[in-house]
Amino acid sequence: MKTYIRTISVTMCLYAMGCTDKGEILGPTGVQSGARFFVSSATSTTGNLGGLSGADARCQSLASGVGLGDKTWHAYLSVERDPATGGPTHARNRIGPGPWTNVAGVVVARDLNELHARLGDAAVFVDERGQRIPGQWPNSPAPVEHDILTGSTADGTLMPGMTCRDWTSGSPDVAAQVGHSDGLGPGGSTTGALTSWNSSHANQNCSNTAPRGGAGRFYCFAR
Repeated sequence: MKTYIRTISVTMCLYAMGCTDKGEILGPTGVQSGARFFVSSATSTTGNLGGLSGADARCQSLASGVGLGDKTWHAYLSVERDPATGGPTHARNRIGPGPWTNVAGVVVARDLNELHARLGDAAVFVDERGQRIPGQWPNSPAPVEHDILTGSTADGTLMPGMTCRDWTSGSPDVAAQVGHSDGLGPGGSTTGALTSWNSSHANQNCSNTAPRGGAGRFYCFAR
């Protein structure tokens, strides 16, 4: 009986919208409806993202565009002064306890500890359409854009002075900490901090996110 019911359920799922081989429902754009993580496909020339609220709104808009707008999305960004609290906010405290899967249904991490212990991976840290971020992986399209804005240390806490003035500045006098979405450095290097998805190095400055391999992207998580 259980096999019969499952067969009917999967058949209906495939007929209505499409499913994975595990019976997980796919949205109208082909992304898994349970996805809770992506890298923003939208880019920014500068580090001025409109603050946390502007970045969150962009995450929500991108999610809505692929049928994931029923969740509340937050940008993985740390700030020194959060307008909502008047104090600092750590990126890790904005994204809930997990687990998180990407739009292809691949598990990014089961909880905060696992998330902040893992390395970047081009096949896992994809955008909301399931596309890899151009980086140092084999046969990647140019230019390299794997520098993802975070303003954070490897454990997801604030790195003071490295947030483009809380994501409101495009000044050449300030900079931001970035991670490598593909976990790779020049020539595909997997040494040291270059493997970190959230805290690899500082970008050149906040007036132009492209030098050193960026495009003003950031991570989006659903709580």
